[in-house]
Amino acid sequence: MLTSRPRGTNDILPGEVGKWQFIEETMAKVCREYNFREIRTPIFEPTELFVRGVGEDTDIVDKEMYTFLDRGERSITLRPEGTAPVVRAYLENKLYAGPQPVKLYYTGPMFRYDRPQAGRYRQFHQLGVEVFGSHHPGIDAEVMAMAMDFYNRLGLKNMELHINSVGCPQCRPQVRERLQSYFRPRLDELCPNCQGRFDRNPLRIVDCKNSRCQEIGQEAPTTLDCLCDECRQHFDQVCHYLQILHVPYQIDNRLVRGLDYYTHTAFEIMALDIGAQSSVGGGGRYNGLIEECGGTSIPGIGYALGIERIILALDKQGIQIKESPGPDVFVALLSPDNKPKAFELIFKLRQAGISADQDYQNRSLKAQMKYAAKIGAGYTFFVGGDELKREAGILREMATGKQEEIPLNDVASRINEKLG
Repeated sequence: MLTSRPRGTNDILPGEVGKWQFIEETMAKVCREYNFREIRTPIFEPTELFVRGVGEDTDIVDKEMYTFLDRGERSITLRPEGTAPVVRAYLENKLYAGPQPVKLYYTGPMFRYDRPQAGRYRQFHQLGVEVFGSHHPGIDAEVMAMAMDFYNRLGLKNMELHINSVGCPQCRPQVRERLQSYFRPRLDELCPNCQGRFDRNPLRIVDCKNSRCQEIGQEAPTTLDCLCDECRQHFDQVCHYLQILHVPYQIDNRLVRGLDYYTHTAFEIMALDIGAQSSVGGGGRYNGLIEECGGTSIPGIGYALGIERIILALDKQGIQIKESPGPDVFVALLSPDNKPKAFELIFKLRQAGISADQDYQNRSLKAQMKYAAKIGAGYTFFVGGDELKREAGILREMATGKQEEIPLNDVASRINEKLG
C-alpha cells in the first residue's frame, strides 16, 4: 500500500519550486538592503520556551502545538512560530553584547495542528525578521515599510497595512477591567474558549474567530480607548514615520495579534483578493518577551510572513514566476562508443559554471533530441562522427536550429560567451 504524506502537509515539486526560490531570494535581497542578517534556529525547542514566550492562554499553546517527550523524557515542541526561538538564540549566544540594535531574519518550516484549508497547513513556511535593542518608533515604521516593500517587489497589488496599538503593562489593567465589564453580561453567549479567557486574558476574546463572539465583541472597548500617554505618543510617532515613508496604512482598533507577547504596535498585512485567509503576514512590538525568556528588559519588534499565503496571492493575481530553466547544454551522443568523451566533457563544462546533462538511457539520437527539448536545454552539443576525429563537435542552438563546429577545448568558453 502506498504511503501518503501526512494531512496538512505538501510536497513542493520541481515545477513549483521556482516560486519559492523567487520569494526567498527576493526576501534575502530586501534584508541585505535593510541591513538584516540571517539566523537559523532548530525546528524543535524545549516546550517551556513557547509556553513562556507565546503565552499559556493562546490557541497555539492550548491546542495547536506538536509536543512530545524525547528519549530523555524531555518535553520537546516543533516550533509553531519563529520569534521565541530567535529570542532564545539572541540570549543564549549573547548577541546583546554586540552593537545594538541587532537586526535578524529567518526562513523555514513551522508546525501547528490546525484544520487544513487553503493557505493554512500543519507544516507551513514563514519568512520573518526581528529587531532587538531599540524602542524608537522609527524602527516600527521601518519594519512595516520593509514588509510592504517586499510585497511590492514580488509584484503584488491591493495589499493593505492595518495597524493598532495594544498598549503596555501600564495600560493593560484598564483594558482588562473595561473588557470584563463589557463581556460580563453576555458571558454565557461566548464560546467555551472565550469563557475561559474572560478571567485569564479578556483581550484574547477580541481575537476569537467564532462568528458569534465577533458579533458580541463588535462594540467592545478598544485598546486605543485605554492607552497611557507614553503608548499614545509612541503610536502617534509610528504613524508619523509611516507618513514620512509614504506607506499607506489603516488604523484598525479591532486588531489584536494572537500571541500574548505583543505590546505597543501590532500590525497585519492583508491581500484583498485571496479569500477568507486574507492575512499574508503580521507582527508587532514585544518589549517584554526577552525578559520573559530569561533576559533583561530589551525591546524588540518583528514580523512573520507566510510563504504559502504569498503564493496564494501571487496565483490569485495572475503573477507568473519564471520557472528554473533547463540545462544550458545537453551533450548528445552519435554513438554509445562516444560516452567516455562526453562524460569528460560534461565534467569540464560544469567546472566552468555551465549546467550540462547527457543521456543515460541509451536512447537513439532522435530520442535524445526529443529529451533535450523536453528538459528545456538551451543548446545541444553533438559528440561523435568525423568532428570527433578532429577533436571537435557540433553546437546547435535549440531555439533557432543554428549550428556550428567548435573544438572540444573551446566548448566551455564559446558557450559561456553565448550565455553572456
